[in-house]
Amino acid sequence: MTSLRDAAMTSKAWPFEEARRLLKRYEKKAPEKGYVLFETGYGPSGLPHIGTFGEVARTTMIRRAFEVISDIPTRLICFSDDMDGMRKVPENVPQQDLLKANIQKPLTSVPDPFGEYESFGHHNNAMLRRFLDTFGFEYEFYSATDYYKSGQFDAVLLRACERYDDIMAVMLKSLREERQQTYSCFLPIHPETGRVLYVPMKEVNAKDGTITFDDEDGREWTLPVTGGQVKLQWKPDFGARWAALDVDFEMYGKDHSTNTPIYDRICEILGGKKPEHFTYELFLDENGEKISKSKGNGLTIDEWLTYASSESLSYFMFQKPKTAKRLWWDVIPKAMDEYHQQLRAYPGQSVEQQLANPVWHIHGGKVPESDMVVPFSMLLNLASVAGAQDAAGLWGFIKRYAPEASPQTHPQLDQAAGFAVRYFNDFVAPKRTFRLPTDSERAAIEDLAARLRTWGGGLDAEALQSEVFAVGKAHGFENLREWFQALYEVLLGQSQGPRFGGFIALYGIDETVALIDKALSGELVA
Repeated sequence: MTSLRDAAMTSKAWPFEEARRLLKRYEKKAPEKGYVLFETGYGPSGLPHIGTFGEVARTTMIRRAFEVISDIPTRLICFSDDMDGMRKVPENVPQQDLLKANIQKPLTSVPDPFGEYESFGHHNNAMLRRFLDTFGFEYEFYSATDYYKSGQFDAVLLRACERYDDIMAVMLKSLREERQQTYSCFLPIHPETGRVLYVPMKEVNAKDGTITFDDEDGREWTLPVTGGQVKLQWKPDFGARWAALDVDFEMYGKDHSTNTPIYDRICEILGGKKPEHFTYELFLDENGEKISKSKGNGLTIDEWLTYASSESLSYFMFQKPKTAKRLWWDVIPKAMDEYHQQLRAYPGQSVEQQLANPVWHIHGGKVPESDMVVPFSMLLNLASVAGAQDAAGLWGFIKRYAPEASPQTHPQLDQAAGFAVRYFNDFVAPKRTFRLPTDSERAAIEDLAARLRTWGGGLDAEALQSEVFAVGKAHGFENLREWFQALYEVLLGQSQGPRFGGFIALYGIDETVALIDKALSGELVA
């Protein structure tokens, strides 16, 4: 039998491929710091969005894969660049005027528009940590403000003074000529206004560890680069952070990929070893545009969790990280059903197949059983005809279909039933459009109702599906997809639906006949 580690060393699952690449970094000797450091970065300029969660989820998957193939300890830090100046006001938060009055101040110096925390940066950091804690991630939270002000970045900042010309040479190559004239890798925090200043340096004194500059009013200032009085521009900050913390792995979105050589080179200039990288494709909204914290045009983590389980979101994140994906409401039901399909397949798979199964990576190898005896898509259709207002309203139908099931013995199913009612009411019901059948469709649907009235096969979903097929064939539907589409549009008010035999078994024979009678009489259209 293949061992877990042996199987992991050849697995084609992308977390194992990345873990093996990272392991090569230390194939000659273990890290002097005693552990491998994974980092994820977060810019708290707006409320955390699902993309932020995805970065931590995917990094965690690689970390778990690494722990299978190596005995080197690991740590994961989530680093918040909360000393960054607020360059624009997010559209999706209150007290816009308050925020506008604090533009360009470090995020941890901007008042919290929600009135709950010490600052806007602290508020967004708290939201991030709450979201990550919801999913049980093992991570350590680091704040740029704390690191700059406590002196933990002082050594790397002093080194940046010493190697200022080398850093500037890297940066100036990447800038337009106009920007080159005013650029500096150092951003002073104005001693009076508290704003982050984007001004050129008049002098960088490596011996004293100070910078001299003129503010916007032409007044000259000299500040030490240490103690949180100066921060680095975001591109140099990336590389400096890697050097200061000795980061081994960080992933980021494709929009950062052109900057990777800059980050790497600055890390090396400052005495560090560039980390391994993983670049993922971006998430898109319903219009195919990149989701943005400031626009708030993507789903939030809370929104997803209103309609589906956290595991379904992790499943969505696992799939094809190097492919751009629409992240909109309509992906939720598919993610729920596919996650449980993979759960059900897992116990019967070989070790190699299990390591390629997304659920191994979602659960770190401790994979639970699925109790979803009814697919989520079927629960949605049941919600559409049952008029249920909560999960309890669906359980009468579920228990008839699966007598052994109950909310106590099948908690995943009970949770999913609640999600299905919510999702149906908010997203499916408003868009339903029923229609009357054509003459040929009416004849076929009447025949189906007649056969169901005399049906003696019980609630066997496959037998009922075969009967529905037989009706379609008997009435000349050359493409049976058109027959099923007619059933969905006439009976459910939508163009797609579940396996109809399974729907009849779940909803009930008599109930389905009554639904057909309503549809044929025109009640559903009315």
